[in-house]
Amino acid sequence: MHRWLDLVLKHPRKTVLVLGALAATGFAPLGWWPLTLLAVAALIEFTVRASSFRQAALLGWCFGVGHFTLGNNWIATAFTYQANMPAWLGWVAVVLLSLYLAVYPALAAAAAWLIGRRNYGALVAAFAGCWIVSEWLRSWVFTGFAWNPLGAVALGGFARPGLAAVLPWLGTYGLSGLIALLAGAWLVAVKRGQRDWRGAALVLLPVGLMLLPAPVPSPVSSGRAYTLVQPDIRQEILNDPAWFEAQYQRLAALSKGQGERLVLWPESGVPDYLRDGYPERYYLDTYGADPALARRRLGMAIGPEALLLTGTVDLEIDRDRAIGARNSVTALDGSGTIRGSYAKAHLVPYGEYLALRWLLEPLGVERLVPGGIDFWPGPGPRTLDLGRFGKAGVQICYEIIFSGQVVDPDRRPDFLFNPSNDGWFGAWGPPQHLAQARLRAIEEGLPVLRSTTTGISAVIDGHGVVRQHVPRLVPGRLDGQIPPALAPTLFSRLGNVLPLLWAIALLAAGMVASRRRNG
Repeated sequence: MHRWLDLVLKHPRKTVLVLGALAATGFAPLGWWPLTLLAVAALIEFTVRASSFRQAALLGWCFGVGHFTLGNNWIATAFTYQANMPAWLGWVAVVLLSLYLAVYPALAAAAAWLIGRRNYGALVAAFAGCWIVSEWLRSWVFTGFAWNPLGAVALGGFARPGLAAVLPWLGTYGLSGLIALLAGAWLVAVKRGQRDWRGAALVLLPVGLMLLPAPVPSPVSSGRAYTLVQPDIRQEILNDPAWFEAQYQRLAALSKGQGERLVLWPESGVPDYLRDGYPERYYLDTYGADPALARRRLGMAIGPEALLLTGTVDLEIDRDRAIGARNSVTALDGSGTIRGSYAKAHLVPYGEYLALRWLLEPLGVERLVPGGIDFWPGPGPRTLDLGRFGKAGVQICYEIIFSGQVVDPDRRPDFLFNPSNDGWFGAWGPPQHLAQARLRAIEEGLPVLRSTTTGISAVIDGHGVVRQHVPRLVPGRLDGQIPPALAPTLFSRLGNVLPLLWAIALLAAGMVASRRRNG
């Protein structure tokens, strides 16, 4: 054991690279959270042993490279669904993105080293506080990429929220700091070298919390009926005009029903342009040349008393030509009348728009979503008043991953609708996406309804419990009544000020502990 440890310590950068990958196995679909705790504990140990600020930063960066490369491997799959760039470029993109994202664990490790140095207790507290700040930074710097916060490993199975039940009082980034603290407890237990009740508590407490059987109230309803549709339209045919009519017929068949109900279709659910006033050639690019006819067909598909929320595309026209597009959700009643819409605000770089187009386009780089014009962002979180169907907050696709950025603070909705097209992202992306939608439900105290093209579609209550779901790559529909919104949570009132306050408290504790030990 000591020989193995000596070998590991002689190659710290290679070791922490592997540790970072091990930490990512705690995310869905694997859910191996003990490996996450062990890997983070080992990173803290290597940080304590670092001889300088620079070495601590380098170790954190190597950890991040391994962590984000494995955790974001689903991005590579997206490159297999376009013909203009080689598929192997997807793995280049994953690694390049990871080289950047690893900057945030590097900052956390380096800052923690400055505060805690060789004091284990001080460094554990400082590391947890710095990790909170680093994830918060990652969520907005350069438009942000908040995928897979460390706190996501705390989610239990579909029927229980697990340790994530504390989200209303911590926020997602605060929960990530708690995971770092639990990993640090294991490390401190080992470093104490004493087999007593304190050591046992340090080992068992993280396990008990991670397996927390949080009580879940019996299902209740808001009285608002829904039909949520997953058509299982594969990415290979989604944008092929030859399949548009078959896609509509599948969605319409899965949506049949009577009475007052909210019908929910996914992102990319309707290829037709539904707005009037575009030049005629744009309507002819899709299946239906008449937007009024397209709207009436949709109204007939859902029935006269229903209301449809579906993914659509709207155009921005200037001088008789399209200069931009909006990834939108349109509300349409049974008569085919548009009752409201929402335009996606948090767009995917290189997916929905090509950043640095002037430089990259001549090099043959294209965005992954088909089309020659970029999508434009909408104004941000907005609540749609759907009358008797309630107030809906809409977050399209990966917008749902941004903690504290999904709800209009001035008009709290009754539920969140998260239409998505997860058909790009292989086997790892969809369960990770669903997990992050559950985090939003818990911290905001709002049900989340996810309709996706290929799965996983789900109805999630305000406790983070998945009440119904349709598995990946299966056509199906869910019927029921929308779970009620819970009372506004502390997080819903304070937003990300809350986890930052926890970070300040942890950093202060680390500084105090460091001074006392050094004194």
